[in-house]
Formats: sequence, structure tokens, C-alpha cells
Amino acid sequence: MTSLLGRALRGAALLSVATIGLATFAPEHLAFAHAVGVSSGEYRLDGKVLYGDIGMAGRELARLLPAIDTDHDGSIAPEELAAGHDAVARALMNGVTVKTDARACPGSLDRAWVLEGEGGVVFQVRYLCPEVPDRLTLAAPILDALTPGHRHLARVFRSGKAQSKVLDRSHASWTLAEASPTSSSTSQMAWSMLKLGVEHILTGADHLVFLFGLILVGGRLRSLVGAVSAFTLAHSITLALAALSIFAPSPRLVEPAIALSIAYVGVENLFVEDASKRWRITFPFGLVHGFGFATALREIGLPHGQIPIALVSFNLGVELGQLGVLSIALPLALAARRAPWFGDRGVKLLSAAIAIGGGALFVVRLVAYR
Repeated sequence: MTSLLGRALRGAALLSVATIGLATFAPEHLAFAHAVGVSSGEYRLDGKVLYGDIGMAGRELARLLPAIDTDHDGSIAPEELAAGHDAVARALMNGVTVKTDARACPGSLDRAWVLEGEGGVVFQVRYLCPEVPDRLTLAAPILDALTPGHRHLARVFRSGKAQSKVLDRSHASWTLAEASPTSSSTSQMAWSMLKLGVEHILTGADHLVFLFGLILVGGRLRSLVGAVSAFTLAHSITLALAALSIFAPSPRLVEPAIALSIAYVGVENLFVEDASKRWRITFPFGLVHGFGFATALREIGLPHGQIPIALVSFNLGVELGQLGVLSIALPLALAARRAPWFGDRGVKLLSAAIAIGGGALFVVRLVAYR
């Protein structure tokens, strides 16, 4: 027994060290767990001038122009953005281009600012075309320099009508003629945000570890489903509140709190026998995790007109991804608990690892958001 306990403690310690190491060398995946590869653009054609408001995560801008991130913290502060204005303007005008027929529309950066407390950056741009456009081509070669899979959610207002399209590396150019918007533009954006929600939960290691910790302790299926349902309901509420700018606490509070929720579940697993009362903690923790999900939407500065469909589609994608994970993990966990060695020793070992890993992640995030 002593030897077994020693191996368990060594395993938990190794996981803790691995968590700290990963957070040190890949902070964008652990310390900043909710970054998503999305930017938004709302463009308005007025005569020969195309005005645009472009929003993206500060971390994406830091990857694009690491030289302006002078303190190397992976985010962009207002003073860093002001000092790097010229470099930002060059990168943006080379990275988002506009043409009318075969003639270029020279662009300029009028204003740039940081969304305080949200980690996003917004740019006001302007393109002057040589003539009133009949056919307008919007291209985003900047996508090649951003994270793989990055999407640009573009919406163009022209003659009182709106058209939308999602640009990515494979489809980085969009030619618009004088035409009414089609229903497919809205459905395309909804589909893209739904896929983004699925990807976000599948790559969100902290949320997945929390869910795994919930089901690891076992219990009646009804109790486990109730605990997960409470978590789902709660994070849907706060995701909506934050994405609609009704209430959104700072990531400086939310991200360490998410790490603490992981540590708490790991510790509680060492003392509880089943999940019959788990909904009492999964609901408040779900509220915290929902604010973490919302960070992904808020930091890209979505225009208000795009928020409702983005919010619903993204949240649906998160739920589908979560259901997909649970449909595999829950039967496996219930089956594993039937083995005496796992129900007795395996659960304790994994719970200790979750608790120590969550505590380590808490410290890492406190440092990252200092």
C-alpha cells in the first residue's frame, strides 16, 4: 500500500510539473485558454469610400507583430498599440485589401484602440476607390499570417443591404456585385460559428478536465446527467450575459477561478462517493466557465448586429462538442469503475492529479494576468 501511495503521489507530482511546463512554454494554450482564431469586419460603402471596423483578439495581433508586444506577455496594451501604430497600419493595409474591378482602393488606418478588460483590439479603416464600385473585391491575405484555421467574419453594407461571408485561408477573397443578400450568407456565418464552438470545447483543456473530474467519481447515471445539465445551463446563462455586454467580469478573475474549479473537483473526488449532490457545485462553477467561453466572443469585437447569431451558433457548438465528449467519456468512466482496482485506486490517483494540476494552473494564471 505504501508503495502504491508513493507511485500515486509521484504520478500526481509529474502531472503538476507537466502542467507548469506546458503553461510556461505554451501560455496561449493554458494560461490563456480561451483564445479563438476569429476576427470580425463590418464594412460600409459610401460612394467611393469603403469604411470598416475590424476587431481581433490582442493575442492574434501579438502573434502577427511580435515586435510591438514589448513586454512579451502575449497581449497588447494601449501604450504598445499607440507606439506600434505605423507597423500595425502597414500590416493591416497589406493584409486586408480592397479592389474595384482590377483597380486597387488604397487604404488607411484612421484609429485603433484596445477593448479594455476584454483583450481585443479594434481598428477603424478606410479605403478610397478611384470610382464608385460596381464590383467590389475584399481580400484578406492577412489570414496566412494568423493562426491556422483563423476565420474573418465579414459583413458589407451596400445600398442599404447587408451581405455576409466567412473568409479563411482557403477562401480569402470575396467579390460582391450589386445584389441583394442571400439567405446563405447568414447560414454560412451560423455554420462557421457553430463549428468554432465545437472546436473551442474540444481544444479547451481546462473545461474538458473539469468535465472529466465531474464524471470520474461515478454514481447513478441520472445524478451525473443532472450535474452536467446544471453546468450546461449555467454556462449558457453567463455566456449570453457577457457576450451581450450585460455583465462580464475581467478575465483576470475568471481564468484563475476556472483553474480553482478544476482543483476543487479533484479534491472533492477524494472524499465523495457519488455525484448525487454534484449539481449544487456544477451550477455556480458553470457560471464561471460561461464567462470564460464568452471571452472568446468578446475579444474579437463583434458588431452588435452579428452578436445574436454568433452567440446562439457558438453556444450550440459548445453544447454539441460537450455532448460528443461526454458520449464517449461517460460510458468509459462508468465501465472503468466496475473494475475494483480503478474504483479504489485509479479514481484517487486521477483525482489527486486533477487537484494538483488545477492548483498549478491557478498559480500560472495568476502570474499571467498580473
